[in-house]
Amino acid sequence: MLVCYELLSNKCGLLNIIIMSGFLKLAVWAACFWGQVYGLSAQTVWHNPAVDSLLPIQGRCWNREIGGRYQRLPQRAFSEVRKPVWDLSLQTAGLYIKFYTNATSVQVKYQVTGGFSMPHMPATGVSGVDLYTMDCDGRQYWCAGNYQFGDTIFYTYKNLTYRNTHDLGNEYTLYLPLYNGVKSLQIGVPEGCRFDFVRPSGEKPVVVYGTSIAQGACASRPGMAWTNILQRKLDMPVVNLGFSGNGQLDEGFFRLLSEIDAAMYVIDCMPNMTNDRVALIRSRLEKGISILRSKSQAPILLVEHDGYMGYFASDKRLMDFKQPNEQLCAVYESLKDKIKGLYYLTFEELGLSMDSQVDGVHATDLGMQQYADAYIRKISDILFPNQADLSFSPCRQHRDSYTYSWVDRHEAVLDYTAQVQPDIVLLGNSITHFWGGMPFEQRRVADEVWQDLFQGKRVVNLGYGWDRIENVQWRILHGELDGFQAKKIFMMLGTNNLDLNTNDEIIRGIRETVELIADKQPQAQLYVVKILPHRGKEERLRLLNTQLEKALAEMPQVQVLDLSDIFIRKNGLIDEKLFSDGLHPNRKGYQAIARQLKRYVK
Repeated sequence: MLVCYELLSNKCGLLNIIIMSGFLKLAVWAACFWGQVYGLSAQTVWHNPAVDSLLPIQGRCWNREIGGRYQRLPQRAFSEVRKPVWDLSLQTAGLYIKFYTNATSVQVKYQVTGGFSMPHMPATGVSGVDLYTMDCDGRQYWCAGNYQFGDTIFYTYKNLTYRNTHDLGNEYTLYLPLYNGVKSLQIGVPEGCRFDFVRPSGEKPVVVYGTSIAQGACASRPGMAWTNILQRKLDMPVVNLGFSGNGQLDEGFFRLLSEIDAAMYVIDCMPNMTNDRVALIRSRLEKGISILRSKSQAPILLVEHDGYMGYFASDKRLMDFKQPNEQLCAVYESLKDKIKGLYYLTFEELGLSMDSQVDGVHATDLGMQQYADAYIRKISDILFPNQADLSFSPCRQHRDSYTYSWVDRHEAVLDYTAQVQPDIVLLGNSITHFWGGMPFEQRRVADEVWQDLFQGKRVVNLGYGWDRIENVQWRILHGELDGFQAKKIFMMLGTNNLDLNTNDEIIRGIRETVELIADKQPQAQLYVVKILPHRGKEERLRLLNTQLEKALAEMPQVQVLDLSDIFIRKNGLIDEKLFSDGLHPNRKGYQAIARQLKRYVK
């Protein structure tokens, strides 16, 4: 018995040891697991756009009125539109958030209000998000991410690479779900990384009123909705007011549209005006255009039904979309000579191919791209008629993040010119930017020289550090010379293109920029200042400036100013006493410039 008891005791002890060992292992595993979870949580800093003071939810109007809610219409519209329209306005089609970060990984976690997918549209399009990045030279790229759908949806973007002139990261655009509402959303980056939301642009938007196709059906992911492609390619605000099955030319909705200070209105409702609604097209559209014109002179683009691609095999399908298009064309023909700024986009111009639709109605990604391409051609011709003839491709830049934010300065300029209505404009790169004046720049070198030169005059400084010809052209095309009438414009441009372009290319770019300025400000006297001398490039600039003067000699309202002599010594090299670094003038250099410009400022 004793032996048995001892054996049993030993067995029990062994069992206890095994059990305790298992618990220990489980405890160790749990501690490691939760430690990793808490560690990850501690290492990730989460940012919530809905509570940020900038209200960085873009792609919508009434931004302040809507506030931190993820919706497309203001609350008061609940009683002004049909219930289906209101319900669809709570889906986030076309909404996007911009931010800067240098993080090599970005996480997005959010919750949605409805089901993840539909029979003809995947969860990544209905409920997913989509991330794009812009590098320091304005080039845009798609970011591939991993995703997990559950009560909370997670998107993770890893191993992001930067090829910039600095290590402060890129600008990102996060497009929100096309066919779902967003209850909450946060963007996370590793602790210690830069993260800044971008304020919504003050530039006037392209406003799209349409159907499910405009809302985004059936893009595979949000970035492939044609309105979002349009937003990237135009690089300007685009507002998606597409409502699935409910783009019906409602009078109440046109009244909402008329509240928007738009760059352009797009009316793309014909896919919802078929069958019994064909008879309503003329009366509703004429009333709607009248409402818009009572408040706005922005261009209005009427768009034909894009077609049911099954019409190749069915005459019935052909007639179904030809009838609304015939009515739309009749309205356009009756109004085009009476309504200024009325434009038309045809079925043939849209040019969708046979395989461009999922179900004979809604676009595949191929169809979305074809749709977007047609819109880009038409809208560019209307809003940017000179852009197609430019030698450079106008774009933004993000090269000088150490000293200022390019985007913030652009928005500050739009605000400032609207308020001040300047008489004099100085347009250029860092040589202009860091001189002085307004909008305010902390690093300005000789503000007292600026103030003395322009005393008592309304002046705006449109200089941006690191700007090249293509960046200045983008700024001109996107509103910086709109909304006021200047008397005099001084332009100093071209220095930052010297290492990238030939003399002929630079001269052609400057000449084309002059033409853009003349188109925006035809009443202004324009002074083109020859490119200032630059250490190591004295001889090249002497030849380039001689050619530049000849190229501009016959252009009306243009006077070429040569300040080179004050910066060049007898040996042909720059006078280093007037520069801080061989390129940028110091205070004495700006005093010398002011003395030369004084007679032209009066």
